[in-house]
Amino acid sequence: MLGLRDDARVSREMFCDLVFDQKIATWLDLHVQAFEHFGGVPKVVVPDNLKSAVIRASFGIDGDPTLNRSYRELARYCGFQIDPTPPRAPEKKGKVESNVKYVCRNFLSTWTTVDIHEDRRQLQRWVAEIAGQRIHGTTGRRPQELFEEAELQALSPVPATRREPVLWKVVKLHRDSHVQVDGAFYSAPWKLLGVKLWARCTPHSVALWNDDKLVHTHGRVRRGQRRTVDEHLPEHRRDLCHRSRSYWIEQAQSIGPEVERLATEIFDSDDVLLQLRRVQSVVRHLETFPRERTRKAAARALHYGCLDYRGIKTILRKGLDLEPLPDKSRQRSWASGSRHAREANSFSSTQE
Repeated sequence: MLGLRDDARVSREMFCDLVFDQKIATWLDLHVQAFEHFGGVPKVVVPDNLKSAVIRASFGIDGDPTLNRSYRELARYCGFQIDPTPPRAPEKKGKVESNVKYVCRNFLSTWTTVDIHEDRRQLQRWVAEIAGQRIHGTTGRRPQELFEEAELQALSPVPATRREPVLWKVVKLHRDSHVQVDGAFYSAPWKLLGVKLWARCTPHSVALWNDDKLVHTHGRVRRGQRRTVDEHLPEHRRDLCHRSRSYWIEQAQSIGPEVERLATEIFDSDDVLLQLRRVQSVVRHLETFPRERTRKAAARALHYGCLDYRGIKTILRKGLDLEPLPDKSRQRSWASGSRHAREANSFSSTQE
């Protein structure tokens, strides 16, 4: 139930719903439903000091309460101000408390079904046809009639477009340079490790803020999945976040077909030990050179069967990629044998 306060607040018109928690998402949604029910937004809303509204209550005249950031954003969007009730002072909004007792005694205590959807429909019907049409003992008027006559025109218009649900959460950046939001993981710059950030969560995005500075906005992913920006990771960890063969084959392919074949040869050089780190080192090193040199270096490495990172690095360091490859027609014709064996045509046909 939402208590509305205005200078002309006398009607006792109500909005009611049945909920089972006081989570911030529920709290905000009830506000939107109430504004649509009343056909307008009040100038001031007087909530209790539940955590969905007030993070820290004010216990003195000099102290200001700390409002929930999500609630503050809804108030700014809809155009109302928040005036929390002083702690342990229910008499400060006695009209609302009286309405709560009225609903409990006259509807809930007499309703026996257990179908929540049907209960909600019947509650709304009861509010409109019975509670709103009764003759109130204090005002001597029907609440709905007096509301439309004296209060409706004092409300501000409801925003034309319904606001996308927004929740703010405090999150901590962990050692893997990710924060956790609703079971999913989102990266932030590693230099903020250990810092508590604000996550502005909508159904489609998670925006990370450091105080009032936007850090990065991620698209939503499902529970257990990750959104990672390579630049957010320490340099020595960027390669380690990509652990699949297919990713590095694609990276090599983007450089050139020779590099792709070289990466494939390295992966296939051992049928048991995964050659991931060697491929990572080779591809990352080749990416630092012009494409033409990179492709020629990969071609030379393939020609001589050089699948070692140091060997490929030496080809580029000594500029061997700039030299033409030997004529293929003069290559050795045997497939195996001693590496120090001489070719047959090097022997003389006669012996002395």
